Amino acid sequence: MCSIIGYLGLSTAAPIIVKGLKRMEYRGYDSVGVATFSNNQILVKKGVGNVLEVNKNEKLDELSGTVGIGHTRWATHGEVTNTNAHPHPSSSGEIAIVHNGIIENHEELKKELQQKGYEFKSQTDSEVIANLLQYHYDKVKEIKKALLNTVSELKGNYAFVAVFEDGTLTAARLHEPLIIGIGKDGYFISSDVLGFVEHTDEVIYLDNREFVIINSSGIKIFDFEANPVQHQITKVSKEFADAYKGEYAHFTIKEISEQPTTIPNTANNTRLELDLATDFIKHAKTLYITGSGTSYNAALIAKFLFSKYAKIKIEPIISSEVQFSPDIFEQQSILIALSQSGESADVIEAVTIAKNSGVKIISIVNMMTSSLVQISSIAIGLNCGPEIGVAATKSFTSQLAVLYKMVDKICGGCINLDLSKVSESIQKILSDHSNIQEIARKLKDVSDIYVLGRGIHYPIASEASLKLKELTYIHAEGLPGGELKHGPLALMDSNTYVIMINPNDSTYSDTLTSAREIKVRGAKIIGISDKPSEVYDHWIEIPQVDESVYPFIEIVPVQLLAYYAAIEKDTDPDYPRNLAKSVTVK
Repeated sequence: MCSIIGYLGLSTAAPIIVKGLKRMEYRGYDSVGVATFSNNQILVKKGVGNVLEVNKNEKLDELSGTVGIGHTRWATHGEVTNTNAHPHPSSSGEIAIVHNGIIENHEELKKELQQKGYEFKSQTDSEVIANLLQYHYDKVKEIKKALLNTVSELKGNYAFVAVFEDGTLTAARLHEPLIIGIGKDGYFISSDVLGFVEHTDEVIYLDNREFVIINSSGIKIFDFEANPVQHQITKVSKEFADAYKGEYAHFTIKEISEQPTTIPNTANNTRLELDLATDFIKHAKTLYITGSGTSYNAALIAKFLFSKYAKIKIEPIISSEVQFSPDIFEQQSILIALSQSGESADVIEAVTIAKNSGVKIISIVNMMTSSLVQISSIAIGLNCGPEIGVAATKSFTSQLAVLYKMVDKICGGCINLDLSKVSESIQKILSDHSNIQEIARKLKDVSDIYVLGRGIHYPIASEASLKLKELTYIHAEGLPGGELKHGPLALMDSNTYVIMINPNDSTYSDTLTSAREIKVRGAKIIGISDKPSEVYDHWIEIPQVDESVYPFIEIVPVQLLAYYAAIEKDTDPDYPRNLAKSVTVK
């Protein structure tokens, strides 16, 4: 959603904060800002753009002071402007805050505060926190009581970090991630370990309804009832420190290229969790699976896998739709929740509704310290390392790997799954990008792309269209091949490109027939197949593999195609406009 960070220590805060914001930029990149405490005042600099641009123009990292906060924004309330950028100072300037999440009652609070004489400059819900803190601090002149009174009035899901006029650093969380880093020379507060992992690997994960006060005397944590809270310090994996592009131009191409390694690595050291999960599933009254975006496409593939190989019916549900049918869940059932970040608001809400209905939760997630893991009965890690590119790539195939291993275990090895061979096949595709790059050049000025697939290949068509939309901003739509004559055929003309997901399996002949029907309407055909055909205007060859594992293989060429088409269109593939990696607000 947005990234927030705070620092209090012996070093100059601003350079540390700016570097941390750059590493967390995948969470939000509309605007950037930093505030520091120096010479008994709070200094604020901010602007519209990414971290490098704003820092170049505003000299964020030149702010003085050893206490500070920073923020990268993904706009929800108010336009993308300098004024709406964080940090937001209070009306008096004695407090400044950065915020992630949504304050649902901000309009009501804003009116009340305005009546009391507190001024507002922005259109954001976040500025309410700054003035509400200021109001309560003005009344009691004690930071702890001001925080308690403030969180008691806020409604919604949020995490915020605030710096006070005396240099005290504070933070509070409710259903949004917040992590404390314990360094040798200072303390960090961040929405993501990536914000400070190069400085320390010792962290405290704040629980829901907790706040922290940090000053020269040390660190104190309380719950929202003012009770002191003790936390164990956790060592985080140093893999987070490896979230660098290295020799690659973008994180997206780096993460696409990592899939031959991440797929066989998936679910390593999680045999016990897989055993427990499969036992749960075998005894479940009903089985559901949920996710959003890419994760929902993985859920659709799970439907085919469980039905065909495990002979178990599973109902996929889009996470954001669960709130409109909360009675869908039966007791003694299982919900499998798919999420890369483990912080997606829609997924968390769906899981919460299911738990309240007596359903056990199996989460498949990349961030094993996330909110989703904390509320799950069993959590299985993707083990694919940090994914920084906003468009999911390696996390998608890692989700598939876990689902395949789960189903293969339930059916006693009936898939005969060999992920090392899958990796070898993907490596063949990745060994030469030239053909895909050439096809991408032809998509530069295209306005519409359709992606067709049948059976288990339809979810791949949906995922392929999602990647094209995210990275290229071209209108793309995934279609079931059999539905072509029920409407979509009317859209086919000489200005249209159609990608056919067409491996040589039981769907091959019918999909090729659809391709011919499209071709005679003048559309250009891109075939993704292990078998050539004269009907294709462009053929992207994939290796021939066992029919069961084609989904792993056929998505990779479209990931590459979307990436290279984005380069041709001069869009940033790592940070697509209007999107964020972890959608922590509804």
